[in-house]
Amino acid sequence: MITLRVDRESDGRITGFLMQGHAGSGPHGFDLVCAGASAVSFGALNAVEELADVELSVRQSPDGGFLLCSLPAGSDQGDRAKAQLIMEAMLVSMRTIEESYGKYIHIIDKGGTDHVET
Repeated sequence: MITLRVDRESDGRITGFLMQGHAGSGPHGFDLVCAGASAVSFGALNAVEELADVELSVRQSPDGGFLLCSLPAGSDQGDRAKAQLIMEAMLVSMRTIEESYGKYIHIIDKGGTDHVET
């Protein structure tokens, strides 16, 4: 199962996320849940860096199954707002995947208004 943990500040601002595990919804190379989650997460990271001009701290496993992203605290206000919108859009897409394939992906949103778990 893929677990996506979203971390937030007390004001609700996303500070980063950790995505780990393997969906196991199909054979390696044909796992649609894994492919979808990977496309959404990496697309969001690329969009934050390209459109918001925010350099993220990213760590990943060369074998897959681990992606850790942190947003810097020092971005200017305009860039932070763009980055937040992109990250929230990523979360909307991930929740859509979770609604259809909850057996293979689980979201933990620390401080979010939906899907809050501790």
